Amino acid sequence: MKYININSPEIKSISLVAHDNMKEDLISWCQKYQEALIPHTLYATGTTGLHLEAQTELTINKLISGPLGGDQQIGALITEQKVDIMIFFWDPLEAQPHDPDVKALLRLAAVWNIPVACNRATADLLITSPLFSTSYEKSIPDYQQYLDSRS
Repeated sequence: MKYININSPEIKSISLVAHDNMKEDLISWCQKYQEALIPHTLYATGTTGLHLEAQTELTINKLISGPLGGDQQIGALITEQKVDIMIFFWDPLEAQPHDPDVKALLRLAAVWNIPVACNRATADLLITSPLFSTSYEKSIPDYQQYLDSRS
């Protein structure tokens, strides 16, 4: 696969996802960094989005619940280059019935070179990075060249 360089924008699109046992951690994290998050476009899966809007001053674009397809909606946004960062507080100690969906979402984030935080420490490092609120260059798959090579 060939790659091209693109600029990740100054104002990011950020997906916020949390398994049930991790929702309070994500809400607490968003409350702590609310001022840094406000200028960005935020997406969240169903229940997480409802809780975030109720407990913060953030505007959330709410998708459907993760197990009902919200994870796939975020995956689609990633492939359309509409997500720049994914904050996904997943519960490593609890079996998830939609685990294949979660793995597919993480795979797409890796394919499209999306920074992912799966825990609070990594999320802290991402949001405090100077690159969080600035434009920066990154490589993504050259999908058009891939399609052209197949015809």
